[in-house]
Formats: sequence, structure tokens, C-alpha cells
Amino acid sequence: MDLTFDFYIGAAPEKVWQILLSDEGVKQTFFGCTLQSTFEIGSDYAYVGPGNDGDETVHVYGKILVFEPNRTFSYTEHAGPSYRANHADLETRVTFTLEPVGACTKLTLVHDHWPVDHPSHTNSQQHWPMILSNIKSYAETGKTLDFGF
Repeated sequence: MDLTFDFYIGAAPEKVWQILLSDEGVKQTFFGCTLQSTFEIGSDYAYVGPGNDGDETVHVYGKILVFEPNRTFSYTEHAGPSYRANHADLETRVTFTLEPVGACTKLTLVHDHWPVDHPSHTNSQQHWPMILSNIKSYAETGKTLDFGF
């Protein structure tokens, strides 16, 4: 049930890291969201942007688990309150790992710790490749992909 994706990106880990965390990078690659957090281990985070509740919709939220600059970023994840009434009970874990490979970066995303019958699994399985493709395209060309929405 775990979701694992490997992408090779023609950019240095530092550039990919900035895309994962900076306001501009996140906004471009995560469908207009921003990532709100202090990035301290144990601190809260939220991906916030246009959605069900207007421009400040909390799409996902949780706690920072690991924060090793230019290498690993991991957090718990809950669907936002407007998506699932039992959002607080539906916790998973997301881990981004960056590894230099020649002049490229191997970005590995593991989304695991899925409870049985988690209602967001299929949605995550479909959207992570889109987000990761956007990160790759943005790092390499400065442009994201047009998914038609």
C-alpha cells in the first residue's frame, strides 16, 4: 500500500530543495499552495491554497518529523478538514529524500503508514506523479506542466 516514486532531475539537490520549500517553488509545483511551517522537528506545517474553503484552504497538515537541509524532509500528513470529517484520525507519513547522482538529483518520495481503507490513497497515488513531474520540469526549465485545471 506504500507509494514510492523515484525521479531524476537535472538540477543540484540545493535547487530541488528550494523548490520543495520556498513559497515560489511550492506555489508553482503544488497547485498554487504555500507551505506554512517553521520547519523545526515537531512543529506544525500546512499546505494552504485555493480550494474548497477559498484561497486559504488547508489541503494537508501535520507535524515535521525530519528536516535535513538538501537531503531529507519528512512529515505526518492529514487531509485538510474540508476534505474528510475524520481528518485527524487519518494519518500517513511523507518522506522526500534527495541524493546527488552525477550532475543530477535523485528525488525519492515515499508515502507510507497508510491505515487500512484510507480514503485518500487513490487520490495520492494519482497526484504525486503530477507534483513530482512539476518539480522536475520547474527545476529543469523554470516552467511547470499544464494539467488543464
